[in-house]
Amino acid sequence: MHGTIVLIEDELFRRPRSEWPKTIKSLDTKFAYRLRIVDRWSLTLPKKQAEKLDSGELAIDSDHDVLYHRLKLTPKILVVGPLSPDANPDRPRALPLELRIHLLTWSLIGLCLAIAVWFWVRPVWRDLEALRQTARDLGEGHFEARAPEARSRAFELLTDTLNDMAERTQRLIATQRELSSAISHELRTPIARMRFALEMLAESADHPDRQRLMQMMDVDLDELDSLIDSSLTYARFEREQPELHLTPVELAPWLEEEVESMRILGGALELTVDTSAVPPVQCVELDLKSMPYAITNLLRNALKYAKSKIAVSAEVVEQQICVHVDDDGIGIPPEERKRVFYAFTRLDRSRDRATGGYGLGLAIVRLVLEQHGGTATVDESPLGGARFTLRWPLLQSVTQT
Repeated sequence: MHGTIVLIEDELFRRPRSEWPKTIKSLDTKFAYRLRIVDRWSLTLPKKQAEKLDSGELAIDSDHDVLYHRLKLTPKILVVGPLSPDANPDRPRALPLELRIHLLTWSLIGLCLAIAVWFWVRPVWRDLEALRQTARDLGEGHFEARAPEARSRAFELLTDTLNDMAERTQRLIATQRELSSAISHELRTPIARMRFALEMLAESADHPDRQRLMQMMDVDLDELDSLIDSSLTYARFEREQPELHLTPVELAPWLEEEVESMRILGGALELTVDTSAVPPVQCVELDLKSMPYAITNLLRNALKYAKSKIAVSAEVVEQQICVHVDDDGIGIPPEERKRVFYAFTRLDRSRDRATGGYGLGLAIVRLVLEQHGGTATVDESPLGGARFTLRWPLLQSVTQT
């Protein structure tokens, strides 16, 4: 309170004494207690209080809860009070200083907490809005939409899962469209040949001709069956990603057995297998249903294009199994080597159905290796043709779902 009185006194002495009544009246309206200026002679105080007042000290009238302060070098007395709120019912009640300090302290603490919560919630809210927008876009058929990288760890898994789902959905739809378009195109040729053969069969009375036409129709039916079987196999691998049952097997005897099963199809072609670079009793984990399919497809591909020789070999490089299938055919141009592993891709040299197939075999090989955590690549062969290489981890403990 002493500080307040000093401030009031300073405010008064900034003005001429003639303006003091007006100034004190203005200040009086800003406090929860009364302010007055009176003459010294008008006050009757106890002796002790009067001595304090005359010596320039602050005099306190405890009975009436009033403070008296003599304005320096003047006979005027500043009277402050009564200080009790009950004595000033018409004035706004000021909160006690201690309570005001507590309120200010807790207000600052609350503000700091609010700022901290805002900084924590802001990235969460942004991630939530981004996920909502991405989900809305996907629901509207914009399957290329992806959620941005999550700023908060709380949404990392959800964001990655949503993006994986969107990627898979987009791939499945693209595959469906690709299969629908390609199959409808591929079906035209055998169906047209069968229709032509039926017309010829209806007009022909010659038994040898009828037999030949029926054989042509049988070939076309086999072609249709092969197309449907390959398409369904590719769609199953692309869409369902079937669960792999990884089984440890000895690489050398397993690979030799797979190659031997294809030897009968090679005719006069020289087909060799070399596993000398593989350590003895070297085990590898693979799915006994899908991996043989991949090896068989590579061998069938080599049988189509090899001139005289096919060489199969295996080695272990940096904890990975590498199986090479080499042929001495015309090879694959560098610019086409990635493209051959995608569905319905045929190079110019393989448009003839006798050698070209439907462009699904190598696509299935790629999917099988991806599910094993590996890769399928093609390069130039030491024999002069193409070298197809399958790589996958030596030992895995991953079950694809």
